[in-house]
Amino acid sequence: MSLLAISSNGRFGSLKLSRLLTVGALALAACGDSSGSGGEAGGGGEGGAGAEGGAGGGASASQTYVLVHGAFAGGWSWERVVTQLEANGDEVITLDLPAHGDDPTAPEQATLQAYTDSVVAALDGASRPVVLVGHSMGGLVVSQAAEARPEKVEKLVYLAAFLVDDGTSLLAAAANDPESTLQSFVTPGATTATLAPEGVLGSFCSDCSAEDAALIEDNLRPEPLSGFTTPIAVSAQKWGSVPRFYIETLQDKAIGPSKQAEFYTALPCEKVLSIDAGHCPFLTQPEALVEALKSL
Repeated sequence: MSLLAISSNGRFGSLKLSRLLTVGALALAACGDSSGSGGEAGGGGEGGAGAEGGAGGGASASQTYVLVHGAFAGGWSWERVVTQLEANGDEVITLDLPAHGDDPTAPEQATLQAYTDSVVAALDGASRPVVLVGHSMGGLVVSQAAEARPEKVEKLVYLAAFLVDDGTSLLAAAANDPESTLQSFVTPGATTATLAPEGVLGSFCSDCSAEDAALIEDNLRPEPLSGFTTPIAVSAQKWGSVPRFYIETLQDKAIGPSKQAEFYTALPCEKVLSIDAGHCPFLTQPEALVEALKSL
């Protein structure tokens, strides 16, 4: 495990329950083993107090987490994180976005709004406000879900994710990222895009083991384009009222570290945490990721 630096940027910004849950017919945008010690969390926000990193530091009380995957992934990708959070006494909700994982939705019906509706259903089913975590493309989804149900979200966490403002699409936000090699492996079609198998280790999960790369390849599905091209709709009054945090991945070849820094600089977060990993730390460094989540 390598939780390189849990550090604050010092700025304040504006129901497989206990396994994998698919939320109804609409259940809805990735990815071994690790050991080591955590870093230290500095004070975030206005006058925020510092907290020790690690599962016992920061928010030590039991919490409910809703984990939202990104493109070319599914709820299955969170399994190692789910296991560790549940061992800490936390409640965890994961889901397959439409046309992802085992969800049967046709790709042409898998819109950004459909993704959002699925997450909102999970929030409505939770017994208390949640820590809502979005990975990669899932960042757009959790932003819109928080816009719809701000009272249901205690914290928003963006994990190597698209953190963008109102009216911005994923494709627009992804532009000008020379550190990313992902586009070299993605082929767009009329309604979906496909990730070439060699793109798993080439970009998507560049630090994966061969076994984990094979796991991702076995679960690849054509990715609906609607989630890439649709601008999000959020407001400062609703989405902006929820405390947000960012976990950056310093070896990322899908969303470059500089691009991630661009996101949380333009839209400051209460705290920025860093993991020395590629794009999918839930597979490669789950202990570091759980440590980071529990430190918030």
